[in-house]
Amino acid sequence: MPQMAPILWLNLAVMFLVTFIVFIVMNYYIMVPKKIGFGEQSKKIEEKVWMW
Repeated sequence: MPQMAPILWLNLAVMFLVTFIVFIVMNYYIMVPKKIGFGEQSKKIEEKVWMW
């Protein structure tokens, strides 16, 4: 089985790092932010009374 030269290992590592960075950037920019409506801000908050 032939061995890989150190420069080939470096090329392989760079390729994986570039692929990983592109994947992370795509996931960051593909997400569409949700719009906050006015009705969602006025939700009723129920307070629970704790009896010890």
